[in-house]
Amino acid sequence: MKKPFLIGLTGSIGMGKSTTAAMFVRQSCDLWDADAAVHRLYGPGGAAVAPIGALHPAAVVGGAVSRAALKSWIAMDKGALPRIEAVVHPLVARDRAEFIAHSNADIVVLDIPLLFETGAAAQMDAVVVVTAPADLQRARVLARPGMTQAHFDTIAAKQMADVDKRARADYVIETTSVVAAEAAVAEVLIQIRKKFHA
Repeated sequence: MKKPFLIGLTGSIGMGKSTTAAMFVRQSCDLWDADAAVHRLYGPGGAAVAPIGALHPAAVVGGAVSRAALKSWIAMDKGALPRIEAVVHPLVARDRAEFIAHSNADIVVLDIPLLFETGAAAQMDAVVVVTAPADLQRARVLARPGMTQAHFDTIAAKQMADVDKRARADYVIETTSVVAAEAAVAEVLIQIRKKFHA
């Protein structure tokens, strides 16, 4: 079995990444979602529960890792985040590797919000960045339940600037309209499959 072609899919918050990921699935790609992997690892019976509980017992509530407890721990202790990441990043990487190993698709799309920031881009065969104008991005994010401008600014500050992501991408997909994004996904896959099967 030929190793699948790995597409790293990324984009800043509100750029339409989840919608675009679903478009790749409709075009016969397998999809691994980094956020969903973390949810599995933090959930009851998840591989991150015991090691995080060993670091900070208060972070485990009802047999699962509590994101609220993690947030308050990180806010109080500057050394907490690197210690959490040292546990979680290898587990996420293992989850991703197992998914790729069990995939029968010719192309696997890896939806990773911090693809560049975590260095995961280096492991991809191609990188696709989703983008949209800043005003549309802001409107989408602020329409989410419970989202505030301050929270949006905090999230955006942790992410690489959109212009820098686009500069590093092999392919850029504009998500200003669903029809245009669908067409762009189809075109990216035509190009990749041509090269991949050559």
